[in-house]
Amino acid sequence: GNLMMEKSFLFALRIVKLYQHLSEKKKEYVLSKQVLRSGTSIGANLEESRGAQSSPDFQAKISVAYKEARETSYWLRLLFASKYLTERQFNSLHADCEELIRILGSTQLTMRTKIQKGL
Repeated sequence: GNLMMEKSFLFALRIVKLYQHLSEKKKEYVLSKQVLRSGTSIGANLEESRGAQSSPDFQAKISVAYKEARETSYWLRLLFASKYLTERQFNSLHADCEELIRILGSTQLTMRTKIQKGL
C-alpha cells in the first residue's frame, strides 16, 4: 500500500542522486543510466498500479515493478564490483532494493492467491 509507494519513491530519489553522482563525479554514463531507468521504474509502475482496471492488471504492474527491482539489484552489484560504489554506498542502496524486492514478491504472491481464489 502506501508504505510500499513511499519506500519506492524514496528509493527512486536515492537512485536519481546516485545517477547524478556517477555521471558528474565519476564520469560513468552507461551503467548509471541503466540503474536510473530500472530504479525509478519501480515506483512508476507502482503508481500505475493504483489506477489498475482489474486484479490481473494490478498484478501485471506489480510484476513489472518486481522485475525492475531485481534488475536494479543487478546494476547495483555490477557498479559495486566495478568499483563505482563504495561498500558503504552499495550496502545501503542494496539493502533498500532488497527490501523492495521482498515487499513486491510478497504482494505478487498475495495477488496471485486472490486471483486463483476468484477474489
